[in-house]
Formats: sequence, C-alpha cells, structure tokens
Amino acid sequence: MDAAPEVLPSEMVFVHIRIIVGMVLGISLARLVNGVMRYVQHPGREQMYPIHMGWVLFTFLFIVHFWWFEIALSMLHQWSFSIYLFLICYAGIFAMLASLLFPDRIDEYGTFKIYFQERRRWFFGILLLMIVLDSVDTVIKGPEYFSKHYNWDYPLRQGVLALGAIGAMIWKSEKYHAVFVVFAVILQIVWSLTLFEFL
Repeated sequence: MDAAPEVLPSEMVFVHIRIIVGMVLGISLARLVNGVMRYVQHPGREQMYPIHMGWVLFTFLFIVHFWWFEIALSMLHQWSFSIYLFLICYAGIFAMLASLLFPDRIDEYGTFKIYFQERRRWFFGILLLMIVLDSVDTVIKGPEYFSKHYNWDYPLRQGVLALGAIGAMIWKSEKYHAVFVVFAVILQIVWSLTLFEFL
C-alpha cells in the first residue's frame, strides 16, 4: 500500500478539514449553550457569576469569529498533515475553554464564583495559548491575507490580550477581572465588526 503524500492539493483537503474543525467547534458551542441553560433549568441551584458569564460571551464570540475567518484557508494552495494537526489542536482549545467554563460538576466548589476563581490559572493559561495559536494561524494564511485584513492593530490586540491573561493568572482581584473581561468582550465585538466591514 502506497504511503499518503506528504503534501496534498487544496481542493482535496479543505472541505474534509472544514468538516472536522466544524464538528469540534460545534461541540464547543453546544457546551456553552447547555451551560447557560443550566441557569434557566435550575434557577435556585445555579447562580450566575458576572465575570464568568463575561468569559462565556467572549468565548462564544471568538468561536463565531474563528469559524467565519477560517474560510480564508481555502486560499491555501497546498496542505500538509502538520497544518491539519495544528488546526485540530487550535479548534480543540475552544472545546477546552468551553469545558472549563462549564464543567460537568462543581459540587466541590459550591458556586461558579468560587469555581472560576480557583480554576482561573487553567482558564487564562489556555486562553493565552489560544492567542499564540491565533497568531500562528494568521501566519499560515500568508502575508497577502495579513496585509489585506490587518495592520499594526492585530499585534497590538494580541499583545494586550496576552498581557491581560497573564495578569489574570497572577491576580485574583475581582476589580481587575471585571475590567479585563469587559474590555475583552468589547474588543472582540469591535474587532469582529471591523473585520466584517460593518465599521
């Protein structure tokens, strides 16, 4: 049996990869939706924590943004297994964030406030990894893609979010976390609207 070629033509691979990445992102979105519905299903048992819900909204917006802009990968002339593996890992980060935001059980913590504060280093560490992977993803799409969609604002955005995530891992201050999540959500909304040419 012949070995698979190391590099495959774009037309044979993009649809295949798009499907599996979409499945992973779909699982992530379903986790977020099911998690939010817990507050509707059990209003007396589950209490919302605004900072936690802010990151739920941010993660939802980032997933939507990511999936929309991955269509740019259709411009790649050739695919390799390493790029495919990278995209699966990148999409998997969203599933990890969604699972961290809404674990199966929080019995040992009692409330989402305590849970999120105790698990914040995991959440922001993975968020930091996602920011790095997003930068790599942009490089994969090529310099033409970058020059068409981005300018100096992209590295500035990435740097600010990365520094904010590092700070959130270090400091437990609710005031810091509240300011950071509001800033991150607003930044994500403005960023998406700008790139989608609404602004």
